[in-house]
Amino acid sequence: MKMVPAALLVLVAAGLFGLERFFPLREERGFLLSRLLVNLAIAALTFTAAFTLVQPAAHRALHWAAEKPFGLVHVIPMPAAAQFILSFLLMDLIFYYWHMANHRVPFLWRFHNVHHSDPELDVSSAFRFHFGEMAFSAAMSALQVSIIGISAGAFFLYQMAFQAEVLFHHSNWRLPIRLERALSKVIVTPRMHGIHHSQVHRENNSNFGTIFSFWDRLHRTLGLNIPQSEIVIGIPGYSQPGDNNVINALSLPFQKQRDYWRRPDGSLVERASVSGLNPTQLAE
Repeated sequence: MKMVPAALLVLVAAGLFGLERFFPLREERGFLLSRLLVNLAIAALTFTAAFTLVQPAAHRALHWAAEKPFGLVHVIPMPAAAQFILSFLLMDLIFYYWHMANHRVPFLWRFHNVHHSDPELDVSSAFRFHFGEMAFSAAMSALQVSIIGISAGAFFLYQMAFQAEVLFHHSNWRLPIRLERALSKVIVTPRMHGIHHSQVHRENNSNFGTIFSFWDRLHRTLGLNIPQSEIVIGIPGYSQPGDNNVINALSLPFQKQRDYWRRPDGSLVERASVSGLNPTQLAE
């Protein structure tokens, strides 16, 4: 079983980093270099957890499920192509539920908040996940693979698509609005995920999809009609300059938690209803 080629992901990330510099979707409010250093430092521990826990757990589950064979895709005999498509869709659906759980289960949110407390959103944010969240993902990944019974080849291709899509939708790349509206019918795009990183709580609780956007349509968690110019990225309760350093970010889950959705001055971050915008169409 091969791991997702790190060199390929680095090339994708570098390409997106260049595109978001030339065609930015949102204007940056802070210092790019300081953010990059923080995010890369957090990412170093994230990668360590991913390669020592998540990948081995998934691989052991793959071998176990293959020996049985065990999993949902083996319940009914079907052609290999149909089995691959079903495996791919189920992997993404389960990750949709896992992402939602990271927002709605308070203990898991303590760790996922490290990702959302990034005061900007760009391709470097795709690497900013707490190592504790990665450790929990190891157990989820083993369960996910075992329940589905996905083949090693299909798992490898899903991981390739998953990692590339995570880099893409976290990027600050301004695509032509018509193109992005078309893409958002099927996959998660930068404007969609920008809404998910909004400081407004109800907007943060939308757009949980990773690869496919239709899971949000199906579960009625889709949010589209918020213009990017009106979005402030981050978590209000963790928006002070000192919150975004390596030590505070890594220790955040173990500290007494603040009111996430109120600014340091105690005011609640809200948005008046957006009038004149089609709720079913991605706003520019």
